[in-house]
Amino acid sequence: MIITIDGPAGAGKSSVAKLLARRLGFRFLDTGAMYRAVALSGMREGLDWDRPGDLAELAGRIELRVEGERIFLDGEDVSAAVRATEVTAVTRYAADNPAVRAQLVALQRRAAAGQNIVSEGRDQGTVAFPDAECKIFLTAGPEERARRRLNELLAKNEPVTLEQVLAAQNRRDREDAGRRVGPLLPATDAVEVPTDGLSLEEVVAKLEAIAREKMRN
Repeated sequence: MIITIDGPAGAGKSSVAKLLARRLGFRFLDTGAMYRAVALSGMREGLDWDRPGDLAELAGRIELRVEGERIFLDGEDVSAAVRATEVTAVTRYAADNPAVRAQLVALQRRAAAGQNIVSEGRDQGTVAFPDAECKIFLTAGPEERARRRLNELLAKNEPVTLEQVLAAQNRRDREDAGRRVGPLLPATDAVEVPTDGLSLEEVVAKLEAIAREKMRN
């Protein structure tokens, strides 16, 4: 069974998906980390972001491996490195690249084949796994999402303000919604779950109830 969790940045997808997978005994697939890893590799290679073909070529020759909550780039564990602010700022070049997306969606499908999996991202229920048995779309207000992201960054000792995080998030929302390939939008058969004011435990409990109902049916 495949469970997809889509939604905008800061809606809590990763944290919720990890815990939900553990509760259900499913594998967790962090697709956002895959795009971040491609962007990180592009940064290290010093690629010109205005040459999308170069990034697509790079994505085709690097080795990406996802193991639970960890992601490996050419054998190196880059789980922490891909979350850095500077990587977040350029991940859109990978996410907006149709050739890169095609390669990573194919990789995601191979990783999920024959598995019970919880996959999170922004196009999982619409593009990567349109036939998934359970689709969830998490939402939250802009300021709520920005506060969550701010707390994550401050915990990593990154000097940012709420205003900076909110501005970056708003820009990212516009980019995600306007993307030509895999835009951010809920699948027609997705269950929308607002997370404003809810604790992580409360959100996971809601999603577990939805997933178990789908499993029974």
